[in-house]
Amino acid sequence: MRVEQQPAFILHARAYRETSLLLECLTRDHGRVGLVARGVRRERTRTPRALLQPLTPLQLGWSGRGELATLTQIDAAGSGFDLHGEALLCALYLNELVLRLTPRQDAHPALFADYMETLARIARGEPQAWTLRRFERDLLAHLGYALVLDAEGDDGAPIVPDQDYCYRHEHGPAPWRDTRDGIRVRGSALLALKQDKIPARADLAALRRLMRALIAAHLDGGELRAWRMLGAVAVRDQDASGES
Repeated sequence: MRVEQQPAFILHARAYRETSLLLECLTRDHGRVGLVARGVRRERTRTPRALLQPLTPLQLGWSGRGELATLTQIDAAGSGFDLHGEALLCALYLNELVLRLTPRQDAHPALFADYMETLARIARGEPQAWTLRRFERDLLAHLGYALVLDAEGDDGAPIVPDQDYCYRHEHGPAPWRDTRDGIRVRGSALLALKQDKIPARADLAALRRLMRALIAAHLDGGELRAWRMLGAVAVRDQDASGES
C-alpha cells in the first residue's frame, strides 16, 4: 500500500536501529500509524529534521503494509504550534493520551479535527483544564466509550444539577450513597460537560478526577506519565459566570 499527501502530526519519535527513527503519527484518514524514517539520523539526509517533531502540521507519505510502514515523504502543512511551559505540557499530554488509547490503523477523521482544534485552543490561551476535559470527553466518544452525562445509567432518570452522583465505569451516574464506589460528582458538573459549558471551579476539579479514573480504567488501571507533570495545571480556570 502506498499513501501520499496525508495530513498528520507526529505524536512520538524514538531512535530505531543506528540511523533511523520510529515515528508514531496521528493521521486524518488512517488513524494512528507507525512509520520508520530510515536514515534520518545520518549527518547528511534529505529529510528536513526540523519537521520530525510533534506539534507541527505535516503532509506524510509512506509505503508498506502491517504494523510498520516506511516513511517516503514529509512536508510542512502549516506553522507549528509554538507552545511553552504549561501549554506545552498540555499538548504533550494530548499526544500521550492519543498514543495510549487509540489502536493503530483505526481511522477517526473527527478525532484528527478535534486534536487540531484542541492544540489551537491551547495556543490561544483558553482555560487549560477545561480544554483538556473537552478533548478527553470527545476522544472517549470517538473510540466508542461515550460518557452518559444527562441521565442516570440504570433507569434513565434526568440528571439533577444540585444532586451528587456516583459515576461508575461502564454503568454511568447513579445517585450518591456513602456505600457506593466510583467517583463522586455533582449533577451540574456532568451537565456542564454534556452541554459544553465551562463549569464552576469545584465542578471542574471533580471532572478532572472523573476523567482520570475513566481513562485509567481503559488503561487497565495504568497511568499516564503526563499526569505527574500536569499536577500544577489542575484547577485554576475561571468560574462559569460569563463563560459559554
